[in-house]
Amino acid sequence: MQIVIITGGSRGIGRAAAIACAQRGLDVIVTYNTHKPGADAVVREVQAVGRQAAVLALNVADTSSFDIFAEQLTQVLGETWGRTSFDGLVNNAGIGGFNPIESVSEAEFDGLFNVHLKGPFFLTQRLLPMMADGGAIVNVTSATTRVATAGVAPYAAFKGGLEVLTRYMAKEFGLRRIRANAVSPGATRTDLGGNPLDNHPEFAELLASQTALGRVGEPEDVGRVIATLLSGDSSWINAQSIEVGGGYCI
Repeated sequence: MQIVIITGGSRGIGRAAAIACAQRGLDVIVTYNTHKPGADAVVREVQAVGRQAAVLALNVADTSSFDIFAEQLTQVLGETWGRTSFDGLVNNAGIGGFNPIESVSEAEFDGLFNVHLKGPFFLTQRLLPMMADGGAIVNVTSATTRVATAGVAPYAAFKGGLEVLTRYMAKEFGLRRIRANAVSPGATRTDLGGNPLDNHPEFAELLASQTALGRVGEPEDVGRVIATLLSGDSSWINAQSIEVGGGYCI
């Protein structure tokens, strides 16, 4: 029995990863910040596959809340699974935004930094003592770290930092046989940043034309890869960043 924590698991890639994990026999704890009905729906979907699931509130941007989250996690692990440890962590929670460098405010910069780099760093640090030896971490980054896209500089910079951090996690946690990998989605149809691909079909068509396989990605495309990296099938994959983008801008 393996238990995986997925931050930002109420929708999009997090939801898809939770369901893909359940389909591979993993139990799931999903976190949400503001969208509890969505998180509850994901729990029901996981349970429908025959796996156990739970939901916890978490604001990844607020590091002061991590001790309380860890206490709640300990309680849920004990009550639901009779355990004090978990096996996998997916740092997926995110926020979007579109602003050229010349217009980015310090508040916007700090908000993106807290969610995409500071939060994953200190959440992983706080939960590491609770992770079972031989566990796995997956950090969700972005193809914008490879392909410069005007308007998302802070987001891409912090995702790039998370990609580097992934290799350091793999290096420093290796003595406990904990693997760390990054998944880097290409153009993917999610509601991050206000559902741009659904709200602007012409933008989706442009991105599809820049992708070798001729379409934009769906959350399930990325979720399946996350689940695979968490599973035993990937036990010898470590310190890697895997782009899941159908051949975006190659």
